[in-house]
Amino acid sequence: MLKFAATYVRVVDRVNYVLGRIMMYSLFAMIAILLWSTISKQMFVVPSFWTLEMAQFALVAYYLVGGPYSIQMGSNVRMDLFYGEWTDRKKAWVDSFTVLLLIFYLGVLLYGGIDSTRYSLEYGERAPTLWRPFLWPVKMVMCFGIFMMLLQAVSELIKDIAKLREVEI
Repeated sequence: MLKFAATYVRVVDRVNYVLGRIMMYSLFAMIAILLWSTISKQMFVVPSFWTLEMAQFALVAYYLVGGPYSIQMGSNVRMDLFYGEWTDRKKAWVDSFTVLLLIFYLGVLLYGGIDSTRYSLEYGERAPTLWRPFLWPVKMVMCFGIFMMLLQAVSELIKDIAKLREVEI
């Protein structure tokens, strides 16, 4: 079982590391979209209606697919009032408890995201804007990001349990 857990942690961490690095550079795509929006409004006096929504969709991908990388690197927001002074063992106890809450929350989000994506695919749901893009692509990205974050949360739980058991993974 320990070998499976170590393999799981290694594979999930590696995949989320690569995805996180890719998403880090996708921020430039969002900048390019917003730059085009500004240029088209100033030079052509015709606003591009699609730019704001595309920038929002890019931000959703950046945030949700890059989120597991943030968790893996420990750069997520923490209340460090007491946490910084605790021992590694106490941190592992608290982290293992809070990651269980995160896993539950992500499970609920994934359930709702899959249901919403299914609805969007079934009925051809479109955004209620002038451009009216289909919503299923961004909802699929959302589900993928939540799923990867769920896998990373389980990886973090395994690492915390290993730290509590004083086992090297």
